[in-house]
Amino acid sequence: MIGRLRGEILVKRPPHLLIEVGGVGYELEAPMSTFYDLPPVGATVTLVTHLAVREDAHVLYGFARERDRDLFRALLRVSGVGAKMGLAILSGMDAERFARCVEQEDVHALTRLPGIGTKTAQRLLMEMRGRLDALGAGVAVLTAGRAAPGSPGRGCADEALADAVSALVALGYKPADANRMARAVDDGATTSEEIIRAALKAAG
Repeated sequence: MIGRLRGEILVKRPPHLLIEVGGVGYELEAPMSTFYDLPPVGATVTLVTHLAVREDAHVLYGFARERDRDLFRALLRVSGVGAKMGLAILSGMDAERFARCVEQEDVHALTRLPGIGTKTAQRLLMEMRGRLDALGAGVAVLTAGRAAPGSPGRGCADEALADAVSALVALGYKPADANRMARAVDDGATTSEEIIRAALKAAG
């Protein structure tokens, strides 16, 4: 089992990451709650990970905080919740906010996330109520700070928008909705992570 990686970020294309560790490139998927805190490409990062073994693939997921990984693992044990939905939940809210939703039985907040209907939200609230206490406090394990925002040109802005749309689709939004959400973001957002964060915030 691969539980932790420390290496250089080679590619950041939400929700996908490529991290080089000792000459080996590891492909990971990560929620936006992790992407928001990642340093720039070329920097060193440490992530806690979860390896999902399927018949057709081995998929590695990366998280900035142990608490987020613990929540992801707990979500996978809920009937009808898979890895894609787990990433969507952790992209729309962090573990602390999810815990508040469960405590307050806030079905509406969960149904605003892609792929979660009322019945699924109710099942999440019911099955997760007794599991939250078992989740660790979680601490950030990132070892490098975030990069200061630059001033990208038009081409970079178009690429960031396209990456943001692709990420939203990967999280479960329909292509038309993802395109609308990303383009509705204020022009002050210049990176794909900023666009996605603003789009998810507006959707929530």
